[in-house]
Amino acid sequence: MSFTSNIKNEISNIEYSSSEIMSELSAILNIGVKVYEDRFEIYTENISVARRIYRLIKEIYHVNINMDNSNINALRKNKLVLLSVCEKVDLILKDLSIINDGNERLYVPYNYLVDEGKDKFAYLRGIFMMCGSINDPKTSRYHAEFVISNKETALFVNSLLNEMNFNSKVIKRDKNYMVYIKEAEKISDFIKLLNATSSLFYYEDIRIYRDHKNMTNRLNNCEQANVERVLNASNEQLNQISRLKELYDFDLIDEKIKIICIYKEKYPESSMEELANIISSETEMPITKSCINHRFRKIKEMINKKEKEYSKL
Repeated sequence: MSFTSNIKNEISNIEYSSSEIMSELSAILNIGVKVYEDRFEIYTENISVARRIYRLIKEIYHVNINMDNSNINALRKNKLVLLSVCEKVDLILKDLSIINDGNERLYVPYNYLVDEGKDKFAYLRGIFMMCGSINDPKTSRYHAEFVISNKETALFVNSLLNEMNFNSKVIKRDKNYMVYIKEAEKISDFIKLLNATSSLFYYEDIRIYRDHKNMTNRLNNCEQANVERVLNASNEQLNQISRLKELYDFDLIDEKIKIICIYKEKYPESSMEELANIISSETEMPITKSCINHRFRKIKEMINKKEKEYSKL
């Protein structure tokens, strides 16, 4: 079973107030309803969602509802559940802001259905049940999306999400519109909004593990890069010492320079900070990393000076 299915199954049995149920049903019908002269139908792939829709409509409007799960989705080869309502059709559709008084189709609900924060949450919950999905956090990317056929509805859902700081965006995809959230923390907040507690704990456990693993990898990469920088710098310094000895009589150069060269050749893989500690410890003459860096600059200057002299001969 997918992570999305687990969330939908989890939230399908949660009880809410009458106004929240109305908002949720409005969203569900907006996305999934097909209106005919004598009835309306709703298709869904999730049996838990179908049972919830059945129960909520029954509780609010006291009508008979036919549920049929013998239909097959030709594209995905899975079962579809069909809910069909033949009673109080106009009343329900107008009440839930699916059609107006002129029987024209509406794609954005009237304000009375989403005027409070809890009702906006409920509307988004209904949208998620019908067309939402969230990637399992074990996959390579964090992603939540709502695939909506109508542009007005997509823009309205996007505005609700952004009103709650989910940083969602809308793009056109084939014949539909996709409203999506990419940020891991925002997706976690959305799961929390759905009241899917078990799914939230699962998501956060995986996210914390992945974040820790990524941080460990970054630290290892940084450490490896530091080692490579030290080795490259050490090789360059050893080459400079070798060149210095070719150009000068080593016994006659400044004692301070000579000490740096001797200890660098003795401890070739040491960083400048490590070299400073070694020299300070073995000679009992305190020296700093900055001082060693200065002396290597001096060695480079000596080499350049001598090479220039030779080039003029």
